[in-house]
Amino acid sequence: MGWTAADIGDLSGLAAVVTGANSGVGMIAAGELARRGATTVLACRDVAKGEAAAQLMKKAAPDASIEVRQLDLADLASVRAFAAAYTGGLDVLVNNAGVMALPYRQTVDGFEMQFGTNHLGHFALTGLLLPRLLERPDPRVVTVSSGMHKTGRIDFDDLQGERSYRKWAAYGQSKLANLLFAYELQRRAAGALTSVAAHPGYAATNLQVVGPRMEGNPILEFGSRLGNVLFAQSAERGALPLLYAATERGLAGGTYVGPDGPFGSRGYPAPVGSSPASKDRAVAARLWTVSEALTGVHYDFSADTAPAK
Repeated sequence: MGWTAADIGDLSGLAAVVTGANSGVGMIAAGELARRGATTVLACRDVAKGEAAAQLMKKAAPDASIEVRQLDLADLASVRAFAAAYTGGLDVLVNNAGVMALPYRQTVDGFEMQFGTNHLGHFALTGLLLPRLLERPDPRVVTVSSGMHKTGRIDFDDLQGERSYRKWAAYGQSKLANLLFAYELQRRAAGALTSVAAHPGYAATNLQVVGPRMEGNPILEFGSRLGNVLFAQSAERGALPLLYAATERGLAGGTYVGPDGPFGSRGYPAPVGSSPASKDRAVAARLWTVSEALTGVHYDFSADTAPAK
């Protein structure tokens, strides 16, 4: 048997934030972190759903320290408000929330929804929480990508899909951006924190059905649900790579964790490879500069605890 949640050590005294923790692998990961002793913030767009998830976690672990806070990654004002309200140190940030294969939509700030939510929202959040991370002796950032990053290409001439939009291409671009960010963060941090990435494989969550529902396509929605039943591993198993990346001691910065089974779709968590495009340092550096310009968030890795600008 491979690594499971039972292998997580005592996390008492640590503080964690998990985005998108009201459902799916984010909810499972947040619940395990809290059950192991970490003071855990569920950062959710829908607070009511977050509170319902927190109640489920509390039933499993009555002594867990869990708090729900509102965070809409598709609205930079919400990201800034969340970061400004967060006080105290932060040991583990899990950039998990995401959307997949949506019909064309824009964020509040005018970004293509998948690129804006999956990448730019987390880029801004991490930068704004950086002072809180640097207060801790061994902070870690986990950014969740996908096997679909292998299909991605960063189209700097049309990042927002305004000229041509294909939902799966946009998703692949956003997931490639997640990996480029995770690796570039590790390089720029120069030991100030540990940046790693993870993907859940093919896990049965609501992520697969939101896009078809938004399109008003009940047949595709039914097919997505059926695929979850027939082929996907459970959300509990899908959360294991996130938990491994967040808690495994001695994990090297720049590691990418995913299921060890066929095609990376299922299995136990282990370090896995990523596409050559994800390791393109020139593209990563350019994406970082563009992301700073788009979000207005600039990273400062000094020990100064003033918020990122």
